[in-house]
Amino acid sequence: MTDHHPQEADEMMPPARPEPALSVNKITWPQVGRVAEPGRYMFKFGWLTVTAEDLAVWENFPNAEFTLYPTTATTEVGEEFRLGTFDLRTHLSLSEK
Repeated sequence: MTDHHPQEADEMMPPARPEPALSVNKITWPQVGRVAEPGRYMFKFGWLTVTAEDLAVWENFPNAEFTLYPTTATTEVGEEFRLGTFDLRTHLSLSEK
């Protein structure tokens, strides 16, 4: 075994691969069936918890698009998700009008 300086060891290692880009999923009120009550809902992608605060945003800004993010919980029927930050969209598709 030879003595190497830490800097030399780093130079000998192959360059690190870039992390794959995370896909960000967005969701709109029509996509969740315009739910009217806070609660936990089952969708094709898993369980979604909608809070009273989330609904207040949608009621005031019906075209708001929330970031969908997974929680640490996973159930036997799928992942658990919550709504995160939101964007106010100005253009709606024909199916959302």
